[in-house]
Amino acid sequence: MTKLAESARSLSKHPITRPLLALAFLYVLMLIIMPSFFKLEMHDGHLYGNLIDILKNGAPLIIIALGMTLVIAVEGIDISVGSVLAISGAAAIYLLDGYPLWIALIAAAAVGIVCGMWNGMLVAILQIQPMVATLILLTIGRGIAQLITSGQILSTSEQSYMYLGKGYLIGLPFPIFLAAGIFLLLYLFKTKTAFGLFLESAGGSKTASLYAGVKPRTILMIAYTITGLCAAIGGIIVSANLGSADSNNAGLWIELDAILAVVIGGTSMRGGRFYLGGTVVGALFIQSLTTTIYALGIPPQSILLVKAVVVIVVCLMQSDVFRKKLAFTRKKVLAE
Repeated sequence: MTKLAESARSLSKHPITRPLLALAFLYVLMLIIMPSFFKLEMHDGHLYGNLIDILKNGAPLIIIALGMTLVIAVEGIDISVGSVLAISGAAAIYLLDGYPLWIALIAAAAVGIVCGMWNGMLVAILQIQPMVATLILLTIGRGIAQLITSGQILSTSEQSYMYLGKGYLIGLPFPIFLAAGIFLLLYLFKTKTAFGLFLESAGGSKTASLYAGVKPRTILMIAYTITGLCAAIGGIIVSANLGSADSNNAGLWIELDAILAVVIGGTSMRGGRFYLGGTVVGALFIQSLTTTIYALGIPPQSILLVKAVVVIVVCLMQSDVFRKKLAFTRKKVLAE
């Protein structure tokens, strides 16, 4: 019984426990308010329902947030992922008019890699503060996307490309499998290679890791490059789902959702240890919150307000000072 209590205590302290509880609370609340929210239907061998929509629509966010996790793990941040998403999607749709699918996909991925390397160079080599460095691409990124599309919304009828965003595999939307594949690759990259250890080391203390033989600048470059590639994959999914490239609105504010997903998932903005599984749960929580607001008929304009409240609560719960004061107040109240 003692071992069981110790296991429960250690589980309650795990960073992924809080986002899981938050997600469970949201679903219980929806079960009470709107039981039909969980209804699933099968049509033509395809599964439909709000839960499926959450997984499908949340796939780009999950992928981008996973890349963001690596950057935040080394005390960095990338606020340009929404613009990179727009550029990659625009490049893919533009090239589909006259070029094979594989060239469009490789070009879109290459755009993400180049953008990630650019951000990595500014942060790691030129030592520019991450927020300022990535602000550059955030500002000019959508302008680049508009140059590619000539300021128009480009569309495509390439079915094999649109399958990546709206196709189905064994009854489930294909983007779900893409997100699961990216998670698996990054998880193996973290656990089966030295990169994960180096990333945590560089995030914990760049000076100490440098003396230990780790090269923080190289780790930063790799982290930003992977984040750029993840943003490009997200851009492919979004443009494939819509069958078009909208340079103005594609991926708008997704960088904020990605950062929030990482923080909700238990990864500290101060760097160090990071939790890919927690990030996935955090992204699902955000997408579930958005879907819930739409399902309840709440005006979409309030989504940002709700997310702002969530950010405040998460920041307070991550503050050691706030938690200590909260625990002290609770003990004081119980003592009285």
